[in-house]
Amino acid sequence: MKTLSVDLRERILTSYDSSSKETRQDVAERYRVSLGMVKKLLQQRRRTGDIRPRHRFSGRKPMILGEHRHRMKQLLGKRPDMTLSELRSAVGLACTLPAIHYALAAMNLTYKKRRSVPANRIVLT
Repeated sequence: MKTLSVDLRERILTSYDSSSKETRQDVAERYRVSLGMVKKLLQQRRRTGDIRPRHRFSGRKPMILGEHRHRMKQLLGKRPDMTLSELRSAVGLACTLPAIHYALAAMNLTYKKRRSVPANRIVLT
């Protein structure tokens, strides 16, 4: 669904404000928008005083913030063999283990133990 232009938003609100007999449903039908859109515009204007689209505020807010990332880096520097669940509880996060994994991958950190010597070449007989 496309975003309504600011011009159309202004016309909808002006029409609603100027007519005392017209309901929100009438305004919605006249401008061919949903009743929910008219309600949303009125609510947004009442709360913020602005009717422009608010795309930058949409979506889920991140649970792992910069301070959490910094703390994870410190903990892994001291003890690189921590498991994801240990790391999650040490930082005090309430997120999933894959979220911790993706945060570590984005920071180019690893929590996996690595062998310091190559594995033996034992062949099964």
